[in-house]
Amino acid sequence: MSKLRVYRDDAPDTPIVEHTLGADIALELEGPEVLFSRWEADRELPADASNDDIIGAYRAQIDVLMTRYGFHAVDVVNVTPTHPDKDALRQKFLSEHTHSDYEVRFFVEGSGQFYIHHADRVYMIFCQAGDLLSIPANMTHWFDMGPNPSFKCIRLFTTPEGWVANFTGSDIAEHFPRLVN
Repeated sequence: MSKLRVYRDDAPDTPIVEHTLGADIALELEGPEVLFSRWEADRELPADASNDDIIGAYRAQIDVLMTRYGFHAVDVVNVTPTHPDKDALRQKFLSEHTHSDYEVRFFVEGSGQFYIHHADRVYMIFCQAGDLLSIPANMTHWFDMGPNPSFKCIRLFTTPEGWVANFTGSDIAEHFPRLVN
C-alpha cells in the first residue's frame, strides 16, 4: 500500500500527516507541486526481464507521458536483493540532491521510498508497483531503496543526459526513518 507521511524538517520522529489513499496522497503533494498518481502495473515480467523488455511492455504508457510532457529519454532502474552494487546504489540515492530536470518514476514492480524536502516539511512517500511520481526540477529530495531492494522503475527525462544529481551537502537524510525491507 502506498503511504505518505509528512514531517516538520526539524522533527523526524513524529509525522504530522499520514495518508494511504491515492487521492489523499495526490492532494497533499499538490502543495509542493509533486504529481502522484496510480497507474496500472499489470504486465507479467520475467525475473530476468531486460530493460528493453520492461520498456516494451509499457511502451503505450511511456508514449503517453513522452508526448504529454515532452520527455526525450527513458530508461529503467532494475535492482534486486542480489544486485552486486545494491549497497553503493543505495548510498548514492540516500543523499539529498536536486536535478535540473523532472524526476519522473513509474514503479512497475516492487517498492521504494522517496523523501521530498520542501519549505519546512519532509514528505516521505512509500511507492509501490503502479505508482507514478513526478518531482519538479530543482526540488530537494532523496530516495531509499532499502537494504534488500526489489523494484523495477521506469524513468523519464526531458534531456538526453538522464539522471544527473546535484548534491546539496546537507545531512538531513540521515535524520529521517529509513526504509526497512
